[in-house]
Amino acid sequence: MRKLLIGLLATVTAVVVGAVGVDFGAAVYAEYRWSRVLREVAHLDADPWVGIIGFPFVPQAMDHHYGEMEIRASGVDHPVVGKASLEATLHDVDVSETSWLVRPGEPIAVGKVESRIIINSTHVGRFIGIPDLLVEAPTGETNDATGGTTESGISSNKGVVFTGTPESAGFDERVSVAVDLSISGPDHTTLVMTATDILTGAGTAGQAVPVDKTAAVLDAFSAPMPGQKLPFGIAPTAQGARGSDVIIEGITDDMTITLGGFRQS
Repeated sequence: MRKLLIGLLATVTAVVVGAVGVDFGAAVYAEYRWSRVLREVAHLDADPWVGIIGFPFVPQAMDHHYGEMEIRASGVDHPVVGKASLEATLHDVDVSETSWLVRPGEPIAVGKVESRIIINSTHVGRFIGIPDLLVEAPTGETNDATGGTTESGISSNKGVVFTGTPESAGFDERVSVAVDLSISGPDHTTLVMTATDILTGAGTAGQAVPVDKTAAVLDAFSAPMPGQKLPFGIAPTAQGARGSDVIIEGITDDMTITLGGFRQS
């Protein structure tokens, strides 16, 4: 009897492990196919990362409905800043009008879309003429994926800390300033960076600026950055910092997309 139970347990275990393996393999293949299609239709230079969230995968595929998907493309050529990263989180993804492996150009109904463009400190610094720029969240805020003012960990848009050497202002010391981020322009694609104050407290460069240099230093850290088009053309709803990046995020509900809309510029 004991041998029978052991044999039965081994059989059940093998079946379960096999089923999990099949499910995992199917998910990996589906993610690979989505990634390849997305690279083709969005004209990316490399395969983006695609993750289909949730276990098991096979019932989702059979139902033509994914609970959540993540798409990330790094180092995408950008006409204004040189390079940027693009991200999208898709919730309640209905692929009943296409294949579970997705086909180019087919419409996809999505219950909620979170769309982001991420520009790292280096490329922000090059754009404003401060090559050693470092971007950080406002003092006292968390700006990683476990905190911040949005679900994805983005800080607030007021008082983002920019630290660098504003040589164009005739100042050759590293200085920290508080910068407010906002969106402007008729198509809501211009990120406006407005430096408001010199920062000298803990966690900053601690460098004071003479009164006669203050306006020029603040101006060196201020600039409009046009052409910030979010994946799938979502309108921005938040701007801030995460890690050492500037992030613009847009969130909307009930949208029909095609994968070609992931890259807008």
